[in-house]
Amino acid sequence: MQKRVDFHIDALDAMKKYPKELCFKGNLELLKRPKMAIVGSRKPNQYAREMTHILASKLANANVCIVSGGAIGVDAIAHKAAGSKNTIMVAATGLDKRYPAINSKLIQNMENEGLVLSQFAEGTPSTRYNFVLRNELVVALGDVLIVSYADINSGTMRSVEYALKMGKKVYVLAHRIGESEATNRLLAQSKAEAIYNIDTFVKKFTAFDVSSIKEDEFLEYCKSTPTYEEALKRFPSRLFEAELSAEIVIKNAKVYIA
Repeated sequence: MQKRVDFHIDALDAMKKYPKELCFKGNLELLKRPKMAIVGSRKPNQYAREMTHILASKLANANVCIVSGGAIGVDAIAHKAAGSKNTIMVAATGLDKRYPAINSKLIQNMENEGLVLSQFAEGTPSTRYNFVLRNELVVALGDVLIVSYADINSGTMRSVEYALKMGKKVYVLAHRIGESEATNRLLAQSKAEAIYNIDTFVKKFTAFDVSSIKEDEFLEYCKSTPTYEEALKRFPSRLFEAELSAEIVIKNAKVYIA
């Protein structure tokens, strides 16, 4: 059963109207952590999927709580990469529903280990307007807004509008011409800053040294020439990053140091 948040959340004063009621399941202590909102398309390309995973994972390792809306695509990737204990989901329905159903297990994990918030009463279904309100709350909770991938006139751009009105910084992943056209337009209009290097970005907001022992362990592990599946299971985000940065090569389904 959902419970009511019985204290004022200063970050939500940035909203057009403070939520009349805010309900939750999970750990309210996450609200005290530094927070970043990550949003984007329900159908990101493979590059955006991998970079979102790496970014959310490294931010979570640096004690930053990831905030998103629980949707398929970028939202779900960010929640999963951060880990259930390091993420806040804002629902567009009452908390007696888990929407979308395909993310039901993920949402349940966040209810048990992370935090799920809703400004809607039990029994409230998903509606187009509810998603708009949900997006505003996601943006308000984050110290900054990160957009992984977005098309022109997408719902994600409404979140960007909220962030700009609230005076929050907007960051986007760097994309090639013809991909994620909305975020490229934001860069051209100087309404967002590009994330060119994830480690540099994480260091900018935390005191965490991203050249961590865990990463050293990954390279040491790769010296044993593990299979791709073994490495993916043990170091999922680090594997994607190392492959993209050419630290490793994949041959015959095995991982080698480049």
